[in-house]
Amino acid sequence: MTWREYRAVGGKKQGLHLPSLARRRIWRVATSLSGGLTVTGDLPPTPDGRGRILVANHSSHADTAALMAALPTHGKPVFAAAADYWFDVWWRRLLVTGLAGALPVRRHESGAYAGLLAATEPAVAEGRTVVVYPEGTRTLDGSVGRFASGATRLARDLDVEVVPVALLGTRDVLPKNGRFTPTPMEVRIGTPVAPADADPEVLHDLVESSLESAPVRERESRTWHAVSRLVASPWALVVAFLWGLAEAMSWPVMAEMSIVMIAVALPRRIPVFSLALVAGSVSGVLTTAVLAAGGTRLPAPWTTERMREAAARHLADGPIGMLHQALDGIPVKVYARIAGENGFDLWQLAGWTLVERGLRLAVVATVLWYLARLLHPWLRRLYGPYLVLVSLGFAVAISLVVRAWS
Repeated sequence: MTWREYRAVGGKKQGLHLPSLARRRIWRVATSLSGGLTVTGDLPPTPDGRGRILVANHSSHADTAALMAALPTHGKPVFAAAADYWFDVWWRRLLVTGLAGALPVRRHESGAYAGLLAATEPAVAEGRTVVVYPEGTRTLDGSVGRFASGATRLARDLDVEVVPVALLGTRDVLPKNGRFTPTPMEVRIGTPVAPADADPEVLHDLVESSLESAPVRERESRTWHAVSRLVASPWALVVAFLWGLAEAMSWPVMAEMSIVMIAVALPRRIPVFSLALVAGSVSGVLTTAVLAAGGTRLPAPWTTERMREAAARHLADGPIGMLHQALDGIPVKVYARIAGENGFDLWQLAGWTLVERGLRLAVVATVLWYLARLLHPWLRRLYGPYLVLVSLGFAVAISLVVRAWS
């Protein structure tokens, strides 16, 4: 809860509710892995610290997950659930209270609404947001069914506002009697309606109009957007060429990592990016060889004496020994320096380097192209965390390689 929200309720802090916070974190992760979630609109604390009634369309079991991930924790959201089903068996009670914060609604001798009112009244008095699905059941065709009057009666009897919310994409993620399919979702939070103005038809129209106002928004990583724009531009080929050139001279990060970290943002550009990378790598090998032949040795970080000894053995039969570099984990700059020191013919060195670097990068690029296409929906949304993970993975891998050759 922010200080502004704290002051908005007259100093009465509603925000820190650990169970709601934990559930929100869990469902944030789940919805991110299920196609991504975008939240439109806001639900600030009420001025008097009391709760609300929230109504939403219902088309999927994913509706509750999306709402738990979207709603602010200061409202400590709860969902009305039949006590004689969800709370009669211990494991169902544990599941529905732990993951969804369910509000047990018991059958009442005076009718279903009396039971709902009895369960909702103390929750609203505690400042909680009570979620009600006025349709009563999940839709099969995606249309919004008729809203029952229970939610509006609650709003009037408890004198609290009611908030219309539209849920988009949840039916595509998990349709009734269907299979799970990762798809973007969106929660559109509407403007609260005063209890005196609450009417089932009005709320139905507000939710329906919100659903129809625009297609579901796809959540997109700013990092992915920036990297993909670079990859789509001609500058990407310059970056690839320079990366390959630098790695074959002194730069310690292998050429393939440029595909892993940059080119995967736009899979269709991986082939041409890889060609520029190969060109840069071959040019770097020749440059390093020429410098070494003249007595200039560039810095070679993350290399060892054992690497140099092994590369020298591989090159004992001439430039054809460059083929060993494809699988042994020794940086190509080590081979390039030894080739220069041995005075290899540059044309032959260029030819065998082109074969080795071309084959190696072609295999890597093909695998990464396939994986990038497969993971593209997740990369668009989680590119920042992806870069962190692959950077950590590379750091671990290179430390193991250096240790193995030490």
